[in-house]
Amino acid sequence: MAIDEGVAPAADTGDDEAVHRLKPNAVGLLGVVFMAVATAAPITAMTGNVPFMVSSGNGIGAPASYLVAMVVLAIFSVGFTSMAKHITSTGAFYGFISYGLGRTAGLASGLLATFAYVVFEPALIGIFSTFATTTLKDQTGVHLPWWAFAILMLAINATGTWFGISVAEKLLVALLATEVTVLAAMAVSVALHGGGPHGFSLAPVDPVNAFKGTSAGLGLFFAFWSWVGFESTAMYGEESRDPKKIIPKATMISVLGVGVFYVFVSWMAITGNGEAEAVKAASSANPLALFFNPTERYVGHWAVDVMQWLMITGSLACGMAFHNCAARYLYALGREGVLPSLKNTVGRTHARHGSPHIAGLVQTVVSAVLIAAFWIAGKDPYNALYVLLAILGTMAILIVQAVCSFAVLVYFRRHHPESRHWFRTFTAPLIGGIAMLGVVVLLVSNMGVAAGTESGSLLLKATPWLVALVAATGVGYAQYLKHRAPERYALLGRTVLEETKER
Repeated sequence: MAIDEGVAPAADTGDDEAVHRLKPNAVGLLGVVFMAVATAAPITAMTGNVPFMVSSGNGIGAPASYLVAMVVLAIFSVGFTSMAKHITSTGAFYGFISYGLGRTAGLASGLLATFAYVVFEPALIGIFSTFATTTLKDQTGVHLPWWAFAILMLAINATGTWFGISVAEKLLVALLATEVTVLAAMAVSVALHGGGPHGFSLAPVDPVNAFKGTSAGLGLFFAFWSWVGFESTAMYGEESRDPKKIIPKATMISVLGVGVFYVFVSWMAITGNGEAEAVKAASSANPLALFFNPTERYVGHWAVDVMQWLMITGSLACGMAFHNCAARYLYALGREGVLPSLKNTVGRTHARHGSPHIAGLVQTVVSAVLIAAFWIAGKDPYNALYVLLAILGTMAILIVQAVCSFAVLVYFRRHHPESRHWFRTFTAPLIGGIAMLGVVVLLVSNMGVAAGTESGSLLLKATPWLVALVAATGVGYAQYLKHRAPERYALLGRTVLEETKER
C-alpha cells in the first residue's frame, strides 16, 4: 500500500504495515456486479417504488422514467469509470473528489457518502422487518414484533462483513438470483401471453410520458432512487482482481443491466394489468396488486407466495450490501487517521479474513441505536424508519455524485491532460453533474409527498440541514487539519493501491 500525495509529498506513513489493507483478489467481475446490484435491490425497487410512481407520480409513464434515469446514469458513469481507471481506493467518492477538487472537498464528500451509507442500512432493516412481519402473518398466522426481525438482520449483516467480501458475495448471489428470477418470470409470462388483457402498448416506455402524470418530478425522483448504490462498485476495487478493468465494466453493467430490467419488468407489470387497471391497482389499499395480479394470472398463485418471501430476502440483500459499503467508508476514513484514534480501530482489518471487521461492528452499533430510537418513539418501520432515512441518505449521496462529476472535469485537466476526451472526461461528467443536481432539486421539491404519512416529521424537515451540517463539518475539520496538522491533512483521500496507483 502506498500513500500518494497527488501534488507534493508532505508526509509518509512509514512502512507498509502502517496502513491495513483489505484482502486483495477476493472478488471478480460478477462478484462486484452482484454487490452493486444488491444495493439497488431489484425486487424492493420494483414492488416498493413502482406502485407509488404509478399512483402518485407519472402514472403509466413509470417505465419511461426508468429509461430516462438509465440514460442519465449511464452518462454519469462514463466520467466516473474514466476516473476509476486511474484511482483505485476503498474510499471511492472520497478518493476521487479529493484528487479532483482537493482534500477539503474530498473530506466533506467522504463524510457525506459515509453518512448516506450508514443511514441506508437501518432504512433497509425497516422495510425488511415490514415485509417479514406481514408475510409471516399472512401465510402462517404467526405474528412476531418487527424489532425481532431487525435484530436478526443486524446479526446477519455483522457476520457477513466480519468474514470478508467473498462470504457476502456468495450469499448475495443466491438471494439476487431468486428475486430476479421471480420478477423475470412474471414479465416474460406477460410478454409471451401477448401483453395482457389489452395487448402491448408502447405508451409506458414513451419518454414523453415520463414527464406527465400527477407529479412527474416525483416519478423521476423515485426512478433515480431505485439505482442508489450502483456506484458502490468503486469501493470494491482494492478487493477485486484487476480493478482497472473490472470496476469500469462492473459499473456500466450495473447501470445498463439494472436499467433494462427495471424498464422491462415495470412495463410488463403495467401491461399485464392493463393501463387503466394498473393505475387502479396501484392506487388501491393493496398497491402490490400491481405486481401480484399479473403474477397470479400468468404464472400462478404459488409465484405470488414466493414473491412475498423474496421481497424479504431482497431487502435483506440490499441492507447487507449497504452494510458492506458503510463499513468500507468508515474503514477508508479510519486508516488515514482522519482522527488519530481511528487508525488502530475502524482503520484496521481482520488478520485472517482481511475484512474491515471493526468498522463493520461500529456500523452495526450505529444502526442498532437508530433502530432503537425509532422503536422507542413508536414509529412505523416502513413509513418512518425506511422512508425517512432513505430520503436522508439519498439526498446526501446524490449531492456527492454531482460533486464527483465535477471532480472528474478538474482531475483530467490538472493531472492527465493527455487522457482528456471531449465526451468521456468533459461532456459526460458535465451533463451527469448537472443532471444529478436536477435530481436533488426534484427530491427537495417532492420530499413531503415522498414521505407520505411522515410528511410533517421533524426529521424530514431537518433533512437538508443535517446534510449541510455533515458537509460543513467535513470542510471545517479539513481546514483545521490543514493549519494544525498538515501531515494528516496531506493524507486525506490519498490512500491508493500501489499496484494500481495513479499514473
